[in-house]
Amino acid sequence: MDFEQNQSVVSYEREYNASFHKLLKMLTLSILISFIGTLAGIAVPPVLFMPLIIVEFVMLISAIFVRRRKKAIGYGFTFGFCFISGITLYPTIAYYASVGGFTLVNTAFLITTAMFAGLTAYAYWSKKDFSFLGGFLFMGLIALVGFSIIGMFTGSFAGPIICVFGTLIFSGYILFDISRMKHGLADEDIPRAVITLYLDFLNLFLYVLRLLGLSRD
Repeated sequence: MDFEQNQSVVSYEREYNASFHKLLKMLTLSILISFIGTLAGIAVPPVLFMPLIIVEFVMLISAIFVRRRKKAIGYGFTFGFCFISGITLYPTIAYYASVGGFTLVNTAFLITTAMFAGLTAYAYWSKKDFSFLGGFLFMGLIALVGFSIIGMFTGSFAGPIICVFGTLIFSGYILFDISRMKHGLADEDIPRAVITLYLDFLNLFLYVLRLLGLSRD
């Protein structure tokens, strides 16, 4: 390999590493914006939570259609989605804070952050390709929805099982998504990738929080 080729390889490595690091920075910012949204949820009248949930769902579906049409979404859309998501998260946070205090919520957040960081580091530095998990995770997600519906009728018996299963599913999604993204993203694709990782983090947090809440009960 001559000098020019070597410089080209180094330049390429820096480029995709820079895009991945930017992705993580934007993800951190999105989580912070979601937290601000949760604080804002204190002042939101209860009657508005359902309309906001519908808006959140419509935005998520819109992002999926935009992706299929191979168009980009902006950071304004991404951060707006995270802010609304934070608002709609407030009732859940308030409930678990009433069950076990803010210590319960903080513990769940710290555990989730540690798990996300560990799985991200492993998927990024490992030479393993986790793309094979896609089909299994999708089927697992469908099964998780089914178990959750069954859990509505079986009471608390299925609760811990569902929480553990949900934690495993979204841990797998973190490995899967980081494995796909670690080799670099076009700048216009980063906002959409932020939403993907944000949802992985959020769902993992909710299942960890629920599991800790059940242990308190």
